[in-house]
Amino acid sequence: MPASPSGLRFLVAESEPPEAREERRDSVGRSSGETYVAMLNQLAPGATCHRIKPADADGALPFGESLAGYDAVFLSGSPLHLYEETPEVRRSLAFMSATFAAGTPAFGSCAGLQLATVAAGGTVRQNRNGPEAGFARRITPTEAGRSHPLLKGRPAAYDAPSIHTDEVETLPDGAVLLAVNRSTVVQAAEIRHDGGTFWGVQYHPEIGLDEVGGALRRQADGLVEAGLARDRSAIEAQADLVEALHREPDRRDLAWRLGLDDQVTDAAQRQTELRNVIEALVLPTRSRRR
Repeated sequence: MPASPSGLRFLVAESEPPEAREERRDSVGRSSGETYVAMLNQLAPGATCHRIKPADADGALPFGESLAGYDAVFLSGSPLHLYEETPEVRRSLAFMSATFAAGTPAFGSCAGLQLATVAAGGTVRQNRNGPEAGFARRITPTEAGRSHPLLKGRPAAYDAPSIHTDEVETLPDGAVLLAVNRSTVVQAAEIRHDGGTFWGVQYHPEIGLDEVGGALRRQADGLVEAGLARDRSAIEAQADLVEALHREPDRRDLAWRLGLDDQVTDAAQRQTELRNVIEALVLPTRSRRR
C-alpha cells in the first residue's frame, strides 16, 4: 500500500430522492449514503466522510469545500432513471460532470455506474432481461477485468448483492468493460473522462444482506409484476431467508437454499471492490496530488 489510509477525506453522494431516502430508512434504518459512510468508516478508520444529496435542490457541498479537496467521491445507488429528463437527473449529472472535471477519483455502485456512464457520453436503458433482484449471478471478469485492480481477489465467476431495473446500454468512448453476466450488459467498468477516473459496478459491494432483504420487500410488487415470484408472500419468504442469513452468516443450510457462497456470505469478500478502490485508486492518486 503506497500510503496510509489515515486522514483520508471522502465525499459520499447519494442521489436518492427524499421520499426514496425515507422509505429506505424506514425499511433498513439508513439511507444509501448512510450505508456508504458506515462502510467507509469501517474500511478506513479515521477518514473524514461528508455526505451530500446532489439530486436535491439544496444538495450543495459543505461550506468551504470543493470537489478537488476530497481524496475520493463515492456514488450510491438510487431509483433515478438516467434516461428521464427530470430536475433530479439533471442535478445529479451536473455533479458527476463536475467530479470528472475536478480530477477526484470516484467509485459508484448501481445507479452510480449509470450516472458516470451518462455524464461521460454513454447510455442507460431499462434492463433488457427484467429486474436483477437480490443477487447478480455468475459475474465474470472480462480479459481486461481479470488484471484490473478493481476486481483483484475476485474469482473467475462470482455472485454479489444486486437489485436494479436499469442497466448500462453503451459505455462511453474509451471506457473499459471489466465484468459481465448473462443478465446485465455491464457489471463493472472503468471510465476516464475530462481528466477524471471512475471505477464502478452495477452490483452493491457496500450493502449487507439485511439491506438486500429490505430492497426485496420494498420492490415486491414490481418483482411480482416482472414474473420473478408468484405473489408478494413468495417475495417475503425469500427476504426472510436472506435476512436470516444476515443474522447467522455461517448457516450453511441457508446459504445452500439461496445458492450463495462466501463471495456473498463473508462480509470481507463481499466488500472486495471497496477495499481495492481505496488501495489501488485513492491512495496512489492521493500521493501524486499531494
